[in-house]
Amino acid sequence: MSDVKTVTAISRSEDPSIASHELRQQLCDSDISFVLFYCSSIYPLDDLALQMTSAFTGIDVVGCTTAGEITPNGYEQHSIIAIGFSSKYFAISAQIVESMEKFSLIDAQETVNKLTEACYLKKLTPIKSNSFILTLLDGLSSDEEQFLVTLNSASAGIPHFGGSAGDDIHLAKTHVFYQGSFFQNAAIVIMVNTKCAFEVFSCNHIKEPISKVVVTAAHAESRTVYELNAEPAALEYARLLNVKVEDLSPAVFALNPLAVKVGSQYYIRAIQKVNEVDHSLTFYCAVDVGIVLSTVEMDDIFSTLNGALSRMVSIYGEPDLVLTCDCFLRRLEIEQRGLLSQAKTLQERYNISGFNTYGEHIDGTHLNQTFTGVFIARGDG
Repeated sequence: MSDVKTVTAISRSEDPSIASHELRQQLCDSDISFVLFYCSSIYPLDDLALQMTSAFTGIDVVGCTTAGEITPNGYEQHSIIAIGFSSKYFAISAQIVESMEKFSLIDAQETVNKLTEACYLKKLTPIKSNSFILTLLDGLSSDEEQFLVTLNSASAGIPHFGGSAGDDIHLAKTHVFYQGSFFQNAAIVIMVNTKCAFEVFSCNHIKEPISKVVVTAAHAESRTVYELNAEPAALEYARLLNVKVEDLSPAVFALNPLAVKVGSQYYIRAIQKVNEVDHSLTFYCAVDVGIVLSTVEMDDIFSTLNGALSRMVSIYGEPDLVLTCDCFLRRLEIEQRGLLSQAKTLQERYNISGFNTYGEHIDGTHLNQTFTGVFIARGDG
């Protein structure tokens, strides 16, 4: 293990002590100086925090809760995966933002400056052109968009991606982990400076729009749409799909998303839930009165992704790791269409690790139903 760049570990034990010990055993290389983990929300988080901190004494550890875990051996549930990064190839620093709501441009600049300085002091490789930023956010916060725009304005063009924490689709509490504790309503900003060649990317599988609806009543702060085409939102959405409103569920949302056109591209605005009292719809992403949403036909879920990864292999060579933030609605689609074995083949082929999210981030933009991540090559940059 003398030339290890990254190592992915997994524990399926639901006992925090056993799980932490198993992860530590798998991440035993002496050069590993930073660990990123993603865990199911089924764990008693206070106990898990203590056990992870104890198991990885002297190693920086950050993470978040998930809507599912991803390894090169396929999708997982009710597990913890952890990725260890070697100090020979990575200089990594992390900062927590305990209140996303109060995050200002000055805060963003200070955060980026601290991260940059911490990486610079490790004297691994020049910061410019050799670094990317990873964000982990509370996935049930309504401040994600503003936080990401603010951070991006201070990031000096450094490529940036990330994911919003989940809670196994309970939609109750999502958490991020930093320096021994889990936090809510918080964000973690991680700068990764590396000798490895890499590319930050994002892709979806929208094929083409079908029919349009207009948001005619909404509450932007809570991402709630009350009316589509001046009709109760859930009733109008169900009518478009020709289904009963009582049959609407995450499984239906996954296969029948709504999308907004920005420039020449369509981006999904994923539905989180139906509010039964008034038949409104709550979304995972920003919505407001006046925006036009389209029902869309979806393409083969693997074609765009496989094409993007194949292109990167042709440029950079084989991947050491593809670290991903993959929307949980994509996973639901894959499960419903019986495509888990094809997903596993792709995950194994490209050494994909990461988690299923409540939203993805790319260069200051909050997205839904995408596969977003970073391709890290085996060879040096």
